[in-house]
Amino acid sequence: MPVTVLSTTNLTEEQLQRLASISPRLQVRQVFCRSGAQVGPLLPGVEVLLTQHGDFSLEQADRLRWVQSTMAGVDQFLGSPMMRSPEIVVTTSSGIHATPIAEFVLGAMIGLARKFPRAWHLQEEHIWPEHTWRELRGEDLRGKTVGILGYGSIGREIARLAQALGMRVVALSASGRRRDEGFCFPGVGDPEGRIPQAWYRPEQLVAFLGEADFVVISVPLTPKTRGMIDLQALRAMKRGAFLINVARGEVLQEEALLIALREGWLAGAALDVFAQEPLPPDHPLYRMGNVLLTPHISAATRNYNERLTELFAENLRRYLRGEPLWNVFDKERGY
Repeated sequence: MPVTVLSTTNLTEEQLQRLASISPRLQVRQVFCRSGAQVGPLLPGVEVLLTQHGDFSLEQADRLRWVQSTMAGVDQFLGSPMMRSPEIVVTTSSGIHATPIAEFVLGAMIGLARKFPRAWHLQEEHIWPEHTWRELRGEDLRGKTVGILGYGSIGREIARLAQALGMRVVALSASGRRRDEGFCFPGVGDPEGRIPQAWYRPEQLVAFLGEADFVVISVPLTPKTRGMIDLQALRAMKRGAFLINVARGEVLQEEALLIALREGWLAGAALDVFAQEPLPPDHPLYRMGNVLLTPHISAATRNYNERLTELFAENLRRYLRGEPLWNVFDKERGY
C-alpha cells in the first residue's frame, strides 16, 4: 500500500525528491505551516508527518501513525493530542544537533575564558585599555574540567571536542547508560561513552558541579529537570567557574544565576535558552558584562535541514521495513 508522507517544514525540492526515491510506495508532499492550526486540515490520508508543530487536532488524522519532529526536544508537544494517542509513534531529531551545538559550546567556552564579551564592549566603545593584560587576561582551556549535565548526543560531541583541547571531561547521566542508543552520525560524539573520566547520577549533582570549571547544561526538560539548577546548585559550583546552557531555559533558575553572577561566585555564563523567549528587553541579563546571550540559535546552521533529511530518510527506510525507529519518544519518561 502507498504511504503518504507530509512535511510541514521547508525542505528543498532536492531533499524531498531524495525522500521520495527511497521507495515507490512513498508519496511525499510538503506544505509549509506556521502553526499547528494549519496542520490539522492537511492530515486526511497522511500516515507519516514531519513537522515542527505539535498543537494540532487529530480529528482529521484518519491514518496518522508516525510523527517525526524536526526538533530534539519535544517538551512543547507535551499535552498535545498526538502525545496521548497510543496509535501514534513520535520520534525526535536527537543526534542532528550534536555538531552545531557542540561547536557553539566550544566557542562559548573559548569566548568566556578569553573574556570576549569584555573585549567586544571595548571595541564598541573604541577603547584600548591601558592595562590590557590585567583587564583581558584569560584562562587556558587545556587542563580545565568540563562537566556535562546530560550525556546525550549533544553532550557526547561536546566531550569529544573538549577532549581534543586537552580538557578533562566528567558527565552526569540520568539513564546511567554508557552507550549512546540514539541516532548519531559516523565520527560524531562518544557512542561508547569512553571519554568521561568520572560519571555521576542525578543524586550526585552537588559533587558533580563541584568538580567542573565549566558546567554545560544539555538535559531534556522534564518535571525532574525543571528548575534543577537553583541557587544551591550554583553555589555548589567552583568559585570562578562558568555556566553554559544549551538545553531549555526552565532547567536553570535565572534569578539564582543573577545572584551568583552579581556576588562574583560565577565568573560568567553563556545562555542560548531562557525561561521567557524572546528575552524581555529590560531583562537584567542584558546588562551583565560577563554573559554571552544568543536567541536560541545554537543549532541554527545552514546544514540543519540536510542533517534532518538524513535522519528522516533512515527512519523512513526502517518504517517501511517494519524495524524499530531511531529516537522514539518515551511518553512516560518525557524524553
